[in-house]
Amino acid sequence: MQDWFMWFIVFWCIVLVGLFGIGGYFMFRKFLKVFPKADGKSTLDWEEHYVNESLHLWNEDSKKLLNELVSPVPELFRDVAKQKIASKIGQIALEDRAKTIDFDHIIRGYIVATPKRDHKFLIKKLTSMEVDMKPYEHLFE
Repeated sequence: MQDWFMWFIVFWCIVLVGLFGIGGYFMFRKFLKVFPKADGKSTLDWEEHYVNESLHLWNEDSKKLLNELVSPVPELFRDVAKQKIASKIGQIALEDRAKTIDFDHIIRGYIVATPKRDHKFLIKKLTSMEVDMKPYEHLFE
């Protein structure tokens, strides 16, 4: 009985150390995004800036499209993904001096904001939405 309990305690110690390590890794990544860059603003500050500056450019159709694009993201991370993608879309629209955010801005921002490791899921989603990928192939490089 004592040997079984000892191995149970050792197993849980290993599991807890592993979970703390994984949690610490993700917390550290979030912590690094808060540090100011050379221009004095952090990555999160810039994301918030682009979202706020482009807020008036969004219409109901573009909001629905953005929600459709982030639907494959697990619900726990969906708000963070939506913020990051919306900020990149806003940045692209502001650089283009657009009057409204249109389909092209959304697709370009979605591709640019998505990490390279997730491009296969992105392509699968865009293909299921019957989006022509030819004009956007250069963004996948």
